[in-house]
This record gives sequence, C-alpha cells and structure tokens, in this order.
Amino acid sequence: MLETLAEHIHDGRFLQLIRGLLKAGYFEDWTWKRTLSGAPQGSIIGPVLSNIYLSHLDRYVETTLISAYTRGDRRKPNVAYSQLTSQIQRKRKQGKTKEVKALEKQRRELPSVDSYDPEYRRLRYCRYADDFLLGFIGPKEEAEEIKRQLGAFLQERLKLELSQTKTLITHARTETAKFLGYHISTFQRNDAHERSYYKRRVLNGKVELALPKAVIQEQCQRYMKGNKPIHRSEMENDSVFTIISFYQSIYRGIAEYYRMAHNVYQLNKLKWIMETSLTKTLAAKLKLSVRKVYEKYHATLLVDHKPYKGLQTVIQREGKKPLIAQWGGIPLQRRMGLPLNDILSPYWDARTELVQRLLADTCELCGSHADIEVHHIRALKDLKRYGRPEKPAWVKTMAARHRKTLVVCRSCHKDIHQGQPLKHHRHSKDALPESRIAAHTIVWRLKTAKSVVQKYFSRPSSCKSRTPQKA
Repeated sequence: MLETLAEHIHDGRFLQLIRGLLKAGYFEDWTWKRTLSGAPQGSIIGPVLSNIYLSHLDRYVETTLISAYTRGDRRKPNVAYSQLTSQIQRKRKQGKTKEVKALEKQRRELPSVDSYDPEYRRLRYCRYADDFLLGFIGPKEEAEEIKRQLGAFLQERLKLELSQTKTLITHARTETAKFLGYHISTFQRNDAHERSYYKRRVLNGKVELALPKAVIQEQCQRYMKGNKPIHRSEMENDSVFTIISFYQSIYRGIAEYYRMAHNVYQLNKLKWIMETSLTKTLAAKLKLSVRKVYEKYHATLLVDHKPYKGLQTVIQREGKKPLIAQWGGIPLQRRMGLPLNDILSPYWDARTELVQRLLADTCELCGSHADIEVHHIRALKDLKRYGRPEKPAWVKTMAARHRKTLVVCRSCHKDIHQGQPLKHHRHSKDALPESRIAAHTIVWRLKTAKSVVQKYFSRPSSCKSRTPQKA
C-alpha cells in the first residue's frame, strides 16, 4: 500500500501518517488488537485506500486480459438462419402465406449469428469496492483460464486470495449472477420483436438486471407479523409528519436503487404492505380508524404530469415555505438515464440520543444551522399545564416526541423563553430558566445523595449493615 502511495505522493509526513494508521490496530469487544495486514475495516479512509490498492487490478484487467480476450468485429451469420430466410423470401413471392408463417416461427427459434464463432471474443469488467464482475463471450474453458490468471495476479502482485466460493462462473442465459443486490443475466425472449415489417427480435442477448424476489420478501417482513401488515408501535410518539417522512424515505431508497431492474414493478407488493403499516401506525397514534386516516390525509400527487394517489400532511410556517411530507408518488417504471434521487430528509425517532441530535446541528423547529442550543423542561407533564387552548409548535413537537429536550437555534430559544409558557409555581428566589431546570435538578439530587451517604457512614458500625434510604 505504501509503495503504491509513494508512486504518486512525495510527502514523507503524509506517508508516515498513513503508516501509523495501518499499524494502529483496532478495538474489538473493548480489547485492543494488532493490525497484521490490510486497512482497518470501518475506517473513514478505508474505502479510499482499498480503491487505490485495487487500481492495480483495474489496470491489469484493462491492459492485459481485455486486450487478450477481445477480437473480431462481429459474429459470423448463422448458416441455418440464412437458409430459412431465403426460403421465406421464395415462399412469399409465390404467395404461400401459411408456409411463410410456419417458416418464420421456425426461424425465430434460431440465432441470426453464430453463437460459437471462434473468431469473436468480448470481455467486459466492472468493479465496486472489492466486488467485481466480468462479462465474457466465449467458451467455458477460456473463462476458467481468465479466473486462474486473476487469482495468480492477486496472489503474486497484491498478496490477496481470490475466494473460490464466491468467485463463480455462471452461464448468463440459464443462470443469474449476484452483483450489488441485482440478479444479472441475459434476455432470451423470442416473442419480443419490432413492430415493423421485418419484426426483428430486440431483447435476445441483452443484459438483464432483475430485482431478486428475496429482497422484496425480506423488506416486507419488517412490516408484517403473521403474514399481515402491522403498525409500528415504537413510532406512536412521533409526529405525523415524521412518521410519513420515515416511511417515504425507506420506500424511496429501495425504489430508487432498483429502478434499473426490468421487474421493478414488483415493488407494488412492498408499497401496499408499507402503506397498510403506515395507515395502521397513524390510526394507532391518532386513535382513529384506517378509513378515517385515508380521509384525513388523502392527496393526489402529480409526478411528471401524471396523478398518483397518496398521503400528505402539511405544516404551515409563518413567513416560510410550509413543510410537506408525502407518501407515494414514486413511479415503478424502469428508468436508466435519470439521475439518482438519494437526498433523504433527516429523521429522528423518539429514542434518538441527544448527542446525535446535537451533531445534526439543525434546529428542530425552523431547520436553521446557526447557534444551536438545547431547550429543557422539568417534566413532560408541564406541557399539559400550558394555559392557552392552542399550544405553540414547540410544545406540540416535544409532546409528540415524548422528550424533555428540544434542539433549537438561539432565535427560537429566545422566543420560547420570552413567551414564558410554563408555570412551575416556584418562588422568585428559586425561579430558574427552563433550560437550567434539568441541571439544577441533577445538582440537587447529587447533593441529597451525598448527604445520605455521609449520614450513613457517620453512624455506628453496628447500624451500617442496614440499607440506606434512597434519595
């Protein structure tokens, strides 16, 4: 690795830093272990170092293997196919329609070119991280030779071993190869042809990307119990906006990743199960029936000028654009050229730790990233004692999340305190801002616990066997 970096980077301090990283070791079950070889898995720069190291494999395949196993401009024509074509032309001139249809059906079962042309070879290569795929047109014996050469190069040049259980030779027409979550094979459909006079077959031999059925089944099981969709009880304390956004982000991620599959439409099953689970979760939270949930949040979503049925909730904000959470509106159509839409909205569930919310550096009320602070309340029951009939947004947010903390910007924090919404009925000398109540309570409890411990150890030894009272 260091030799590879030194070929292009002439900075001794940087190389010394990388050397220290590679020898730093790692922790497993709170035990330090020495790094014997390779980069630590899970390291921030681990993927970058792996790509740099495996660039030798890329150059070897592109310059040596591909050039050796690529020859010929096009395959030779199939003699049997050409003979049937000549017969069809003669019968068509003679006006024998029935014989022409029979010969066309027979010709459709044959390839138009010689599939075993010894003068035609093609080799294609694709790698993602440590997973790579080779597409080869040729006999199995040559494919095994390519595999042997790859294994020898990895072992001699890169000191890596090629996994024999994972490195398989698969016939693309009769089997499928697993790569990055897809099932890859080639189409073989003689009934798919052009709508023109010649009716040429348009799919045979082309690469097929398929969505595995096991993926659909695995994703569906997360929202099912006893083969029926169920509600997510752990999300009942979240807001309606958060619940809908969470379901939509999960479904959008799966649909966007597998949108290049020819059978992406099979995600309709997952959509129905997730939608049923979503409506049941909202019904359990709002104490409504599923039908009333549909009536309350039903919406028609326009995507590419086409209407789609879905769910939608809108949060109006004064002086700003409203916050909109939608469910649905994702076309399940194969799309190859469009850019990937993988921008996900941030989501915090009811059990997210405060540290993670602070690291997000985002106000949970207005979305600002400036001067982030934490607003505290003494107890959740204080939210119910707020006098106004219409509770402000920050009260609703904390009540929905069932949390005593709220990450806000300084402006929102100042507005909360100026409103003085809480009534703790404390004396003026004991009155504290809400953001300090939690810390004051902790200090008081620590002082009480300390006094109890001192009182316990100051008692006679004959009485110390008794259990001290709790603070």
